[in-house]
Amino acid sequence: MDTKIIISLLFAFSFFVSCKKDSDAIDPVVSNPSPAVSTFDGELASDWLKIHLDLIKSTPGFTPPVAARSLGYTSLALYESVVAGMPGHHSLKGQLNGLAMLPIVDTTKVYNWGLVASVAQYTLLTQLFITTSDKNKSKLDSVRVVYENKLKTGSTDEVIDRSVRYGALLATSIHEFSKTDGGATGHLTNFPQSYVVPTGIGYWKATSSQLIPLLPAWGKNRPLVKANEEDKLKIPVPFSFEKNTTFFSEAKKVYDASKSLTSDEKAIANFFADGTGTFTSPGHHFNVAREIFLKKKSKLDEVALAYVKVGLSLNDAFISCWRGKYNYYLMRPSTYIKQTIDKNWDPLLTNPPFPEYTSGHSTAAGATVTILESILGANYSFEDNSYAGTLPNRKYDNFAKYGEETSKSRLYGGIHYEFSCSNGYENGKIIAQNILKLKFKN
Repeated sequence: MDTKIIISLLFAFSFFVSCKKDSDAIDPVVSNPSPAVSTFDGELASDWLKIHLDLIKSTPGFTPPVAARSLGYTSLALYESVVAGMPGHHSLKGQLNGLAMLPIVDTTKVYNWGLVASVAQYTLLTQLFITTSDKNKSKLDSVRVVYENKLKTGSTDEVIDRSVRYGALLATSIHEFSKTDGGATGHLTNFPQSYVVPTGIGYWKATSSQLIPLLPAWGKNRPLVKANEEDKLKIPVPFSFEKNTTFFSEAKKVYDASKSLTSDEKAIANFFADGTGTFTSPGHHFNVAREIFLKKKSKLDEVALAYVKVGLSLNDAFISCWRGKYNYYLMRPSTYIKQTIDKNWDPLLTNPPFPEYTSGHSTAAGATVTILESILGANYSFEDNSYAGTLPNRKYDNFAKYGEETSKSRLYGGIHYEFSCSNGYENGKIIAQNILKLKFKN
């Protein structure tokens, strides 16, 4: 049967019907005769991630929090689609927040893990990006066909059919799980017209014609790791318009920095701007991971494990960050500086339409750096080519320097206070540490 027909049929199945029989099952014991996941190239996952990043760029509504969510669930689908072929590794079913049911493999049967993974990525991306253009949908179909033809060589029709069915069912199950987190319609409701903008001293005020701020309820979403429901973000510096206060000094620091930016500091700000029409800041971090594992020529098992850790961290990082933004509702530096220091001042970068505290870039950077250091070590050197052909690549001796640049880019850009960057970065590290406490393997 044609792969796409199988997938379409599985879309019609009820999640509860298809998974209920496995709801009480324990993690599969890997003793089946399937070739190990480590025999498949990690390039498969990297190619699917590349098209995912392209979808984020070109699909309306995939703002940074929404993009982080999609990356979180697709990386989860990647890992779960192959974990049964990774000896000593554990499914995250029963470990993640609310993930009680997933289909399991028949350990007496052979699976083509590369095909399972490819079908799972195709299936979930078509479900998450249902509003994308027909051109993008055709691209998804093209990648599916390329990998179907590439991977089915050497497998029997029975193995191909079984692998396709399992990959599609697994992805559909994860999609159903994702629908209960509170963010399923985020791409359609970035700026809810029913939202009443609060007013108060020190509160965020619109800096453009966009009067409703971005995704005001996103911080209420269910994080993928329960420990990340607990808020560890530090309280921001107390707001004040008085010149002898810490807050005024922090605003003055932003203003002074803008007046003496070096050419490299401007380059850093622009390199990490990650604005509209890009793969956004979570996509930028994921692209760094993608390029690292491509260069290492990592196998699919290593890539799947790395991607799921990064993906879970970024999803939860943006939920936590948005929780802080709407808890504190802090005024942007440009609004404050125009009222107290220089009415004609403008930041280097355009202000995004949502409250200031804390920095999403910094929170995501702290999370990503913590994960990548845990996998590759603190002194791993690499090159970030995320904007190759548009902006010069940037080289780093270690992940900490990459994280520092990412975080400081928002200060250089004039859109965040320094404490918003540093506190966000530390919060991101805590979020990632909670991810690393999951039992991925024995």
